[in-house]
Amino acid sequence: MEELEPALYIVPTPIGNLEDITFRAVRILKSARIICAEDTRHSRPLLEHLGVSSPVLESFHDHNETEKAARIITWIQEGKSVALISDAGTPLISDPGYHLVVACVAAGIRVVPLPGPCAVITALEAAGFPTDRFCFEGFLPVKEKALYDRLESLRHETRTMVFYETPRRMPETAKALARVFGDREIAVGREMTKTFETFYRTTCEKLAEALAQDPGSVKGEMVAVLYPWRESSQESGLSAEALKLLKLLMTELPVKKAARIVSEIHGCSKNEVYREALTLEKEKPDF
Repeated sequence: MEELEPALYIVPTPIGNLEDITFRAVRILKSARIICAEDTRHSRPLLEHLGVSSPVLESFHDHNETEKAARIITWIQEGKSVALISDAGTPLISDPGYHLVVACVAAGIRVVPLPGPCAVITALEAAGFPTDRFCFEGFLPVKEKALYDRLESLRHETRTMVFYETPRRMPETAKALARVFGDREIAVGREMTKTFETFYRTTCEKLAEALAQDPGSVKGEMVAVLYPWRESSQESGLSAEALKLLKLLMTELPVKKAARIVSEIHGCSKNEVYREALTLEKEKPDF
């Protein structure tokens, strides 16, 4: 067995399809003295499949990361090689590991990152949206107000946006996306790289309907890719129907009242409808 240099090795593992593991990742896992896994029960079958049996397997998750970081640094300083893996994909990307890497860097310990599977990149590859600039927002907030606040803050984000979401939460998130982003394009990947890989390519306002029509949408982790805001497109975030109604009501009603009615009928963000109404009033269009 190869003797690895004492260091922390960040090793991505498959997000679904076991064939996606790299030759280098397998070599590192077979040669490391210690493997730190987010859930040893989840990782053990994968390691057995890869023929990895000799390293010591240690748990390393959100609840013990601070405690284990000091111990891992000691192991490496004693001459041991340590590999870090998560349940799936690349460690640190919405997974434990950040504090450990910071501690290793501060202690002067070498950190060796391996390239490999990552759900963020996998979804971007298939979405068909701009990839020259993008931002990863991880899991969106669970509480309703925090969720809407986060989405509102991203309304005019000019980079393609990527989110993680669970099947249980996705219906509510889809409603929020519809209210904030209207007919903005979105692509949602489910069970990526697996047998039942599915991509929902639709608009935010139609996403909930697309999910409801697929019985399989209740299973498998999801990655949502949202088209960026484009100033040149004059996107209002409102559907064509909502915008048409707003223009019609503004011929007879005050701006605030017209905006409130449109918001209630179409389930749009009241603030967004009001901002659009002010823009229309300023431009004084010929209705």
